[in-house]
Amino acid sequence: MMLRTGGKRLLGLGFVRQVAATPAAAATAARSYHERVVDHYNNPRNVGAFDKKDPTVGTGLVGAPACGDVMKLQIKVDENTGKIVDACFKTFGCGSAIASSSVATEWVKGKQIEEVLSIKNTEIAKHLSLPPVKLHCSMLAEDAIKAAVKDYEKKRDKLGQNKESALDTAEKAANA
Repeated sequence: MMLRTGGKRLLGLGFVRQVAATPAAAATAARSYHERVVDHYNNPRNVGAFDKKDPTVGTGLVGAPACGDVMKLQIKVDENTGKIVDACFKTFGCGSAIASSSVATEWVKGKQIEEVLSIKNTEIAKHLSLPPVKLHCSMLAEDAIKAAVKDYEKKRDKLGQNKESALDTAEKAANA
């Protein structure tokens, strides 16, 4: 018992009890995150990954070097309609970054690609009631959406060019 307690003291884990000066300060300390942030952190929606080689999947990988948050957001697009049929994320970061990712995946599902590009970090931040010091988390989510769309469009264009070149080759062979 003595050794365990002494070890905790060395690590700064023992015998420290912080007492708030006022009941209001105690309430603020107890709920420093908005309930929507806590909900998305405790029950994140759409965690996972798609095969990044799938031509219908766009992957956005973004990070914030200042705080160490890294966010990967992926979208799966119906090629016929251009509608995002599914989305998922994996985020290494604080509760606000995880909540921003979770909200972003919910908001992009069922929307056209052009629509999701209009999702702004300020809307995510407002929805989650993020404090100014956590706005970078919602910026990461916006950047991840844009990066995922860009990746999907790059794949689609590359696939289209490959199809065209295959058609050109077939036409040239037929004309020869």
